[in-house]
Formats: sequence, structure tokens, C-alpha cells
Amino acid sequence: MIYTLTSIDACWESLPCSRQEDYLVQIRDLYRLAGWWSDPGDTLEKLARIITGSHCFIAAVQQAPEVILGMGRAISDKASDAYIQDVMVRPEFRRQAIASSILKCIMDRLDRDRMTWIGLIAKEGTIPFYAGLGFSEIPGTMPMLRIKC
Repeated sequence: MIYTLTSIDACWESLPCSRQEDYLVQIRDLYRLAGWWSDPGDTLEKLARIITGSHCFIAAVQQAPEVILGMGRAISDKASDAYIQDVMVRPEFRRQAIASSILKCIMDRLDRDRMTWIGLIAKEGTIPFYAGLGFSEIPGTMPMLRIKC
């Protein structure tokens, strides 16, 4: 499998509008495949703000035909703390080390930017995957969520 890891947040402004829209549609499809998006308010405009507002947004892009195979991003305070989120690979391309390549790229970027605390919330069943990349459970913690309707 040949693909390139692309820092979409870094090159976003230089992409032609047609390519931006194609990327947005493909990334929206990834969010929907993961079950993270279904609301009519989940628009391409909102997704463009997510990309440009992220500390980094990495995509694995197959070149011919150009298909986004997977993605991941980090958000941060740009001083010390960062969270990795939205890591997803298309089901038909899983188990080919794409997710780990995306994560390593994100972690390299966060290391270069001197982030000293990098957290994430692991979906049930993914702890061994993240542990293999150096993450460990935080004893005594519980992920929490507030959804504003």
C-alpha cells in the first residue's frame, strides 16, 4: 500500500478550492463511517474550521486515485498539553499500519512543538494498540462528556 502522510492543516490554504472540497467530503465520510457525525449541523464549513483550528490534522492519502485512507488530529494549548483525537482508518484499509503511521506523525509533531503531556481517550478494545505506541491508562480517571443540545 503506497500512501503519503499529509499535514492538511499546514497546506490547507494553498490547496485549490476543488481539492479542499474533495478532501472535506472524504473526511466527512470518515467521520460518518466512525459514527461520530450524523447531525445536519455537521457541515463541510464546520469541518474546515476543525481542520484549521487543530494543532495538527494528518491524513493518509493514497495517490492514484487520490483517496484519504485515514486521519487523525491533535488539539492543544500550544504550550504544554495536547490531546489526540479523531483517529480513523477506512475499514477496508485497516491492519496495514496506517493508523500507527498517522499517530507517529502526530506525536512527532507534538514532540517538535514541545508538548509534554499528550492524552487521548481510547475506545474499548483499542488499549493494546495505543499501549504499543507508548500510551498507558491514567489510574483513577474516568472520561466524561457534556453534550450541549
